[in-house]
Amino acid sequence: MADIVQIRCNHLVRGQRALARSVLWIMGVLLSLGMVLIPPTQAQAAAYAAVVVDARTGEVLHSRNADARLHPASLTKMMTLYIAFEAVRNGEISLDQKVRISRNASSEPPSKLGLKTGQQIAFRYLIRAAAVKSANDAATAIGEAISGSEAAFARRMTRTAKALGMSRTTFKNAHGLTEAGHLSTARDMTTLGRHILYDYPEYYHLFSRTTIDAGVKTVPNTNRRLLAAYKGADGIKTGYTRAAGSNLVASAKRGNERIIATVFGGKSSTSRNAKIVELLDLGFRRAPSQARVQAPGRPAYVGNRGIGATTLVADAGTTSGGAGKTVRVNGLVNTSLRPLARPIPIVDPAVIVEAVQIATASQVTDSQVTDSQATETQDGEAQDTETQDTETLATAALAAEPSAESGTGIDPDILQASITAAITEAKVLPASTGPVPSSSEQATGAATVTAAVVQSSAPTRVQTLAYTGLRPMARPVRLANAAAPSDQQPVVVTRLSTSGGRYWGINVGRYTTAYQAEKVLLRTALSEMETLNGTLRKVAKSRLGFDANFLGMTKEQADLACRRLSARNIACDTLGPSS
Repeated sequence: MADIVQIRCNHLVRGQRALARSVLWIMGVLLSLGMVLIPPTQAQAAAYAAVVVDARTGEVLHSRNADARLHPASLTKMMTLYIAFEAVRNGEISLDQKVRISRNASSEPPSKLGLKTGQQIAFRYLIRAAAVKSANDAATAIGEAISGSEAAFARRMTRTAKALGMSRTTFKNAHGLTEAGHLSTARDMTTLGRHILYDYPEYYHLFSRTTIDAGVKTVPNTNRRLLAAYKGADGIKTGYTRAAGSNLVASAKRGNERIIATVFGGKSSTSRNAKIVELLDLGFRRAPSQARVQAPGRPAYVGNRGIGATTLVADAGTTSGGAGKTVRVNGLVNTSLRPLARPIPIVDPAVIVEAVQIATASQVTDSQVTDSQATETQDGEAQDTETQDTETLATAALAAEPSAESGTGIDPDILQASITAAITEAKVLPASTGPVPSSSEQATGAATVTAAVVQSSAPTRVQTLAYTGLRPMARPVRLANAAAPSDQQPVVVTRLSTSGGRYWGINVGRYTTAYQAEKVLLRTALSEMETLNGTLRKVAKSRLGFDANFLGMTKEQADLACRRLSARNIACDTLGPSS
């Protein structure tokens, strides 16, 4: 009996174990199915959206899912830069202001400039790195420098977006990395790109730089392929995360037309650029050649008011990014700087007296002295009368002059000497009835200076002294007679060729229309940048159609390009100098 019970118990235990294994197996299968059927958000394909507008008028030329709220990725930095431009214009911070990098900024994941905690860098370099390199650490440092913390700066970003008409946009950070609630739309980002273009045109050139100095190093532009491949392209901003896909807000200008196109959800940067090319081409076809520019209005400046940041005015030259405060540089000057007054030269009084004596004596020449002696007796009485009048006026002038202690700095003895010289001139000049020598006679004759010695009882004597001052040096004869030899032959200068042997090219097909040929050239250039960068795209018209050619290549470069394109099943033929 006991054996039977033991056997039944063993069967029961084995059955329970088998049931437990079955339940565990079923649960594992269901869990696996759940993981397959419900993938994480990052693994889902990013939604596609696109908008094309005429930048001059804001007219929408094409749209698809324009108002779908999607992840903007690094397109977020467009708003970070917009507020940075606003802060500089309104004196919150200067371009040369030193910003201390916080631990929060330095720990941001790539793409980044590589800033270290505690490092100081000029604000202008942070702007360059965020605009061209799309550096996350630079974007965070910008936000902390302006609003004190990244959270406060994000609130300012959202408020600014609403003021610009971006009604479906909410920002949670300054760089654009994926975060719950950090969303925007293709239409809103296109609106932001248009505002950057028209509200702060002095900074727009940053987005067209293929490389730029970011202070610590020179960084390349994340949009350099489109800038190099598409005619007229000059911006604006790229973006990529797993959740967002490959995004781009691009702008191009041709003649009087300017188009802004936005793409969300590209599968790769190559496919995204190809789609942008199609959208820009569509925009240029649909936009009118002439249109009146209707620039969007810039919103009223509010600054950091109402976002929970404490604004401080710093006298020091460093702004520290930290939570809970904003260190702002006051751009107003406290005092108006004025140029210093020109110093009054101090002249030796003896020099003045000597100058007066020389000027007086130089009026008398040898001929004038002879004539004055001949007529001295006839005009003696007139001279005495005039002299008495002159002496009276001089004495009165001397009495009227203030003394040295009064602040004029003129010694009375020097003043008396000057007056005596003036009296001497009055006695001598009336006797001068002789002819005045001509300028040529003065130039060729020996320069003399006459000093008049006046005696109260004796007739006036004039002494002739040789001039010993500086004279201008005559031009050397060898310079005056310098001339080119008559038998010298002219030299013909020719310019050497700068082509460097780039007489080759490649042909990637013949097409029925020029538009088809241009489209193929653009796609090929974007897909094969390594060998086709710097070449000339040209559509050659013939009686058989339109040839799509890349020119300006060496033979080795053309052969390499054709081999690479042929490996991708793209038809390619090399073109030589005789082709």
